[in-house]
Amino acid sequence: MQFIWLSICILVFGTSLSAQAQEWRHYGGDAGGSKFSSLTQINTNNVGALELAWTYRYGDLEKYPERKDFAGYHVTPILLPEEAGGSLAICTPFNRMIALDPANGTERWSYDPKVTFAAYPTRLKCLGVTYWRDETADPGAVCKHRLFMGTSDRRLISVDAKDGKPCADFGRMGQVDVGAWIAKSTPPPPDPWGVVFSAPPVVSGDTVVIGSINNMKNQYASAPSGAVRAFDTRTGAFKWEFDPIPRNPNDPEAKNWDPEALAKTGGGNPWTLLSVDEERDLIFIPTSSASPNFFGGTRPGDNRYANSVVALRGATGEVVWHFQTIHHDVWDWDMPAQPMLIDLNIDGEQIPIVAQLSKQGFIYTFHRETGEPYFDIEERPVPTNGVPGEQLSPTQPFPVKPPALVEAGITPDDAWGLTFYDRGKCREQIESANWGPIYTPPSTQGWIQFPSTAGAMNWGGGSFDPRSNTLVTNTSRVGIYLRLLPKEAIGKEDSFDPSVGAPMGPPAIIKGTDYAIEQRLFFSPFMIPCTAPPWSELVAVDLAKGEIKWKRPFGMIDKLSPIPLPLEWGTPTAGGPISTAGGLTFIGATADSRLRAFETESGKELWQVETPRSSHAVPMTYEAEGRQFVVIASGGHIFVTPKDIDDHLMAYALPVSN
Repeated sequence: MQFIWLSICILVFGTSLSAQAQEWRHYGGDAGGSKFSSLTQINTNNVGALELAWTYRYGDLEKYPERKDFAGYHVTPILLPEEAGGSLAICTPFNRMIALDPANGTERWSYDPKVTFAAYPTRLKCLGVTYWRDETADPGAVCKHRLFMGTSDRRLISVDAKDGKPCADFGRMGQVDVGAWIAKSTPPPPDPWGVVFSAPPVVSGDTVVIGSINNMKNQYASAPSGAVRAFDTRTGAFKWEFDPIPRNPNDPEAKNWDPEALAKTGGGNPWTLLSVDEERDLIFIPTSSASPNFFGGTRPGDNRYANSVVALRGATGEVVWHFQTIHHDVWDWDMPAQPMLIDLNIDGEQIPIVAQLSKQGFIYTFHRETGEPYFDIEERPVPTNGVPGEQLSPTQPFPVKPPALVEAGITPDDAWGLTFYDRGKCREQIESANWGPIYTPPSTQGWIQFPSTAGAMNWGGGSFDPRSNTLVTNTSRVGIYLRLLPKEAIGKEDSFDPSVGAPMGPPAIIKGTDYAIEQRLFFSPFMIPCTAPPWSELVAVDLAKGEIKWKRPFGMIDKLSPIPLPLEWGTPTAGGPISTAGGLTFIGATADSRLRAFETESGKELWQVETPRSSHAVPMTYEAEGRQFVVIASGGHIFVTPKDIDDHLMAYALPVSN
């Protein structure tokens, strides 16, 4: 019966799907981030014939040699409609916007906002740009079709999608200085350079909304505010803001906060991608932890709206519903991925849901309009043996379905190594630390967090095939060692430095607390993970049933090991998948410099190609001049493959028939 219904849906809606098939107008394919394309020219029968169609290089790395090591080329292009120029639109880590011919990759125009760099080295990346069509403007009017982009120096840019010229009516000559709003927020930023933009803004109606990355939560209890801000799409006028730390006394959650904590706590910022339900005028915000990351004694209570999925009314910023996935987070397990707005096909009925992937390895599902859990979520007891001054939640929310995609927590028996020696050293690390199940809290003796602070899932998120209700995502299966130290053990820190307190960086004082934080990879003396492979997996979930369909190791270690061993043990992973009606899931995301295609239904690998560098981005697909293309940015990753930083944009297609 279900198969018959799905067949009818495909026949009935096939025309409208094919009308949109040529375009990939949003970062996630659609405004809800399903990362699905209805194109079928490339399919399970012919994907093995894919070949390189064109390459584009943006060419700015030589211009900024001192910044090359910090440039993350993780962009996902969007394809504009023909009336907006029909270009493939991208941004570079240096916030240059570029339009390309989608058929051959040649440059049509570029716009450089000339960003001001921070005084210290910091990550530079731009995940994408956002398209908007002004329905009230006359045909042919300047800036009827606009592109928006956030910059690393906290500006919101608006240009004409056809020629890249700034929209003069937006802010001051095409830009709004959002940094001015950040500077006067509560709490004020200790250093304004700690806040940057990298994810594309989103648009609902005539409102453009932007979140931010907050690089200061490791080091400051009073890190900058994580407020989401909204502006008018035409004029750039400020419209509203939503602060995940509810400082408005009229907010229902404000009464659950300590007043002193409300005045001093920052963070909660959605640093990843937002989603929009255009029909319902809802914007879905995945928030991060409140500051500081690993000690919550300065912010007692659950800390809502941090670590939550929050549905806002696009026109006003009003909270429609919210759900907190971690109470009082001290693990830096932010909501990392774009909320997926998808319709489940259940016995002839389409059910609108939100699927939120998490660093813990869970998938939380909610009815989109009400926020009621689709699959039940239970409060279960968790460890509470925290450090002095901490006030941990005695329970945390666990989804009943689907099962966790990564088995969280660790014991000494989980220690792994290539030899008896390194396995023993890994076991010693676990035994000397505070180990246990998921939500084992921070400790002054050290603790092992598995999955790591990078999570089981991260910003690459998942893709969803609506024909079979299948969600596909990549997961990481490595741990991290952390330790809280007395702040007296650390020397005086003169100024903010994003490298301290970070993984593999020196310890950092958490200012405003009695502690400092140290992080390092949970590796053996041979610099191999102390947990058994596979170290990353590709996983498919039947979201209608809440069951795992298949999982498989993801990535070869041949590019990482001293001897190029062709072992599929999994690699560090960053980036995510897309799925298509051709029955395929495409994904780069591994440190082995490969782009792969898998059969979505079975997980069987059908095609792979070596890319110039590791391709830690989300691919996209579109049709131009009768050919379907699959495009991915191949530029390395400053943490995963730091020697591979580059600027390739690769497009693949089937051979042209003679």
